[in-house]
Amino acid sequence: MKNSCFRFKQFTIRHDRCAMKVGTDGVLLGAWCNVPECGNILDIGTGTAVIALMAAQRTELSDVLIDAIEIDLEACSQAEENVAASIWNDRIRLHHIAFQEYVKNSDIRYDCIVSNPPYFNNALLPPKNVSRQKARHTVSLTYEELLSGAVRLLKPEGRISIIYPAGQDDRISCIAVRNGLWISRKVWIRGRPDAIPKRVLIEWGLSPVDYKEETLTIETAYLTYSSEYINLTRDFYLKM
Repeated sequence: MKNSCFRFKQFTIRHDRCAMKVGTDGVLLGAWCNVPECGNILDIGTGTAVIALMAAQRTELSDVLIDAIEIDLEACSQAEENVAASIWNDRIRLHHIAFQEYVKNSDIRYDCIVSNPPYFNNALLPPKNVSRQKARHTVSLTYEELLSGAVRLLKPEGRISIIYPAGQDDRISCIAVRNGLWISRKVWIRGRPDAIPKRVLIEWGLSPVDYKEETLTIETAYLTYSSEYINLTRDFYLKM
């Protein structure tokens, strides 16, 4: 089947049964988030498991276990297949469960929580594809639920990293503050040097720290990737 899979340097993602395919947002987040040298990582809404597998690759010499949760059964099933086909299948555990339920039942506390969450909060819902609605819209997991749940699951020195549309930065930042989160890193993502930012990569913790704010440009011209984007993703993309 055409475009049924996406090949990275060290693993392959099959995504023909997932509502959301491999995309730039997930790869950016998986490459950018801080991962611990030991401990536990939680990937919320794992989809194809691309971020979980990137985290496993980045911690392959470490004693790190990764939990990946997914509410959609078909996506979870395909994520399990992607993980099983990888060399890190002993370190990634898939859970078919809603995040809200996972928060209630989990006794694990995490060093790193990462999520590429649903984000079309006010957009018109696609009428036929329920899986795509769950994956792309905040109908099954709101930012409030995501951040309040993450606070309950984080270790005292843990970090949560997510990516979201730049236009929602003020609203999501307010939600983070209400839940006692403090910003530690922030990157505005723009497609070209003269373009306005379209995405935000952000990391929060439970304690105040000096934080760093940057801008990352993906392309300097059509299909000419910037050195900063290449440096961030070169361990994963085949042609970087």
